[in-house]
Amino acid sequence: MKQFDFLVLGSGIAGLTFALKVPAQGRVAIITKKHRAESNTNYAQGGIAAVTSREDSFELHVRDTLQAGAGLCKEDVVRTIVQEGPERIQELIELGMKFSEREVPGPDGARELDLGKEGGHSKRRILHAKDVTGREIERALLAAIARRSNISIFENHLAIDLITTQKLGQSRMDPAAPPIQESALEPRLPREGRNRCVGAYVLDKRTGKVETFVASVVLLATGGCGKAYLYTTNPDIAAGDGVAMAYRAGAPIANMEFVQFHPTSLYHLKAKSFLISEAVRGEGGVLKTIDGVEFMDKYHPLKSLAPRDVVARAIDSEMKRSGADHVLLDITHKPAQFISQRFPNIYQTCLRFGIDITSEPIPVVPAAHYQCGGVLTNVDGETEIAGLYAVGEVACTGLHGANRLASNSLLEALVCAHRAALKADDKSLPPADLKIPSWQPGHATNADELVVVSHNWDEIRRLMWDYVGIVRTNKRLQRAQKRITNLQEEIQEYYWDFIVTSDLLELRNIATVAELVVTSALTRPESRGLHYNLDYPGPDPAWARRGDTILRKPA
Repeated sequence: MKQFDFLVLGSGIAGLTFALKVPAQGRVAIITKKHRAESNTNYAQGGIAAVTSREDSFELHVRDTLQAGAGLCKEDVVRTIVQEGPERIQELIELGMKFSEREVPGPDGARELDLGKEGGHSKRRILHAKDVTGREIERALLAAIARRSNISIFENHLAIDLITTQKLGQSRMDPAAPPIQESALEPRLPREGRNRCVGAYVLDKRTGKVETFVASVVLLATGGCGKAYLYTTNPDIAAGDGVAMAYRAGAPIANMEFVQFHPTSLYHLKAKSFLISEAVRGEGGVLKTIDGVEFMDKYHPLKSLAPRDVVARAIDSEMKRSGADHVLLDITHKPAQFISQRFPNIYQTCLRFGIDITSEPIPVVPAAHYQCGGVLTNVDGETEIAGLYAVGEVACTGLHGANRLASNSLLEALVCAHRAALKADDKSLPPADLKIPSWQPGHATNADELVVVSHNWDEIRRLMWDYVGIVRTNKRLQRAQKRITNLQEEIQEYYWDFIVTSDLLELRNIATVAELVVTSALTRPESRGLHYNLDYPGPDPAWARRGDTILRKPA
């Protein structure tokens, strides 16, 4: 048994910031599935949205966020995160984060932050490090982590399940039971005294041994669920682990129907998960059909800079209309030197695939990108389960509503990780006499039919892409729900019959998250933000007043 004061699951911006913010005398364990720098943060190209210019204001940033969120943002949460953002950005700079700068016109050669613009923003407010912002953030945070002797990082470790006081006194719940929909608009957070998280069972992928980690505070910072879809901009680790674990532990899950599809991932057979940043459109890139005809003016006044949900649906519509398997993003009208210097990573990557973006348009296609729903929390990252916090993409604070405004995600992670660390320092310890059993493999044997795991994995990802994608119908959703229910039973039987592996655990989590997305989508009979259902093509004001879609696992 490994005992710590703080257990952090995930090594992106949320997890690393939290680890740095908790008291230095507290012992911190960071669990990460692969290398410590492998996270959704590391792949973020665009940047962090924050008010740092005299031409901008908190009110404008709040307005843009609320407008993108299509009526489901919690305005108090939006204001808190927007207003506290600049201070958290300054702290990041003091840690060594180097944002791109530009020379101020004038004789003295002064420099200032080079602010980008992305879809849905009324002002330039995106702080970036060229087009590798996430990589630079990871570098700065990991360098600061390395200077802290109280923080231990466990690479190639995968959390299996959360350990809660409620679970310790119960037999396992029925794995096939469907989610329960809650009607409460504002569940009480947290419910002290009813259930408490005291740690997690964790698989050491190198040894195959399951270890027990015990901690007073557990933070979920596991990112999103992009790998539940066939095409995604996310890295392979984004299997929705945190949402699935929290759901199994009894925490409410909110708004999982709102999956953001990034409009522009590189369309190339060998270009796995490579994102073409929205900043390319922010700097003048124009979307065109494969015949070279601009089309976004038919869908939105902002044209290629419309909010992501609008752009993704427009591209989907154009592809279906023409039968093409991609569209084009053209920035060749800009000077070649500007393109290669502003987007060096995109330029070099495309060049490796034989595409010179300074002289030819980029073939692009939408791909699953960001999970706007997640574990229900307040702005301090508190979940309903005492001792359990969730920050970043895994959480649903109410900032994003029905559609995330570009580059608000890293801002949310910074602010909420800071607030969670302040709250977590003030929590009581688990009962001293609590007895936590070690992992019991039972009569499990090594799986001899791993083809079953890979087949089910592929089937879930394809049916999610085909039936629960950018445009949905009730019939498609019901078909997906029926198949996922059957797969859940197969996977659960396999899980108990065989020794756990990382592939089996991720399959189990992806199936759980897929079920939550489908159930949430069927629960919302309207089209709003990222959830577009042809059977209900418009928004329903009554559903805006109703608020979040909240699901909970039956006890």
